[in-house]
Amino acid sequence: MTAAIASSAAGLRVVHLPARTPYARKLHGPGIHTLNTTTEPTEIRPGHAVPADVTASWILDHTPLDWLDVLHLHHIDLEPPAILERLLDACARARVRVVFTAHDTRPMLGGDSNGADAFTTRLRLLLAADVPWICLTEGSRADLAALLGTEPPTTVIPHGYVVPPDTLRHRERLPGTGVRTLLYGATRTNRDQISPVVNWSLATSNPTHTLHLLLRAASPADFTRTTPSPLPVILDIARHDPRIRITMRPYPTDTAVLDAALASDLLLLPYLWGTHSGQLELAFDLGLIPVCARVGHLPEQHRLHQRHDQAVPEPEWFDWTTGHPNLFGERFLTALESATARTAAAPRRLDHDFLDYRTQEHKDVLAAHLALYEGGHR
Repeated sequence: MTAAIASSAAGLRVVHLPARTPYARKLHGPGIHTLNTTTEPTEIRPGHAVPADVTASWILDHTPLDWLDVLHLHHIDLEPPAILERLLDACARARVRVVFTAHDTRPMLGGDSNGADAFTTRLRLLLAADVPWICLTEGSRADLAALLGTEPPTTVIPHGYVVPPDTLRHRERLPGTGVRTLLYGATRTNRDQISPVVNWSLATSNPTHTLHLLLRAASPADFTRTTPSPLPVILDIARHDPRIRITMRPYPTDTAVLDAALASDLLLLPYLWGTHSGQLELAFDLGLIPVCARVGHLPEQHRLHQRHDQAVPEPEWFDWTTGHPNLFGERFLTALESATARTAAAPRRLDHDFLDYRTQEHKDVLAAHLALYEGGHR
């Protein structure tokens, strides 16, 4: 079933590209009507509903663009530069407001020189189109300004919650014995998933400790890319260690992630590189201890708010940015052992004072987004 196209009374009609991320899904409220949702696709004309996983090509195939007011771009390295340029031109002709959130300062799906060059090309297209930018930290704004040689028109808006606090009012972290560790997400090239699983399995001797891997469904691209997929190795390790549980979902839903996280004590964040992390924010929401690579602006995310210093546990950091690569496993394992020891004194109940803070923070986040959406609105 599809909803009819929103009237102006329902708020500005917004399309997120891409939309299947917790960050995009939380940007709804008074004055904002998201057209591409996973629950109720919006019909823009008879027989044409905006898909949840809409692409730039799909939008270009559905001109004139009189059915949306705002296009919110997120991970732009998913779109070819030529297609992105055509999309920006089409939005300018239709007077569709374009906003860009710079989640990353390098391509999300790769780190080779060609990928980096194409990513910079995309950023310059946005710069030339006078698109307003959102950065999640001051540090990422400085990085992008250094990369481009000029500062984009940027508003810094913190990432904010991943889990809506209202959904946690009657939830609680599950009781249990042993230390329960969670590793979830897609098998992207910016994450090391093999060595954390190997290290956990061979170094953890307590039979009551568990490791849960919540993974996104594997695709042919996972096995044909330049870097090999970690899945065959992970599956082989899991066959020999019954404490490791693997759950694969087509696309892990918010509910699936929340259920797995509430049943956990530690959250592994083995980024090889990155800029910001919604998974780190999830650990804040639920009071999990993150075992986290010190990359990008993740330390700044932790320091960002005074409430974080008071209420959010310091992650157990490990550093993959310096030193010989042969030492990275040693650093991860040291952090894992320290985090495991900390669980004995860590509270298992949710911090509802912090969740109240998150609720107010989100109102500010929405207001800042709406102000950018409204700027220059036709």
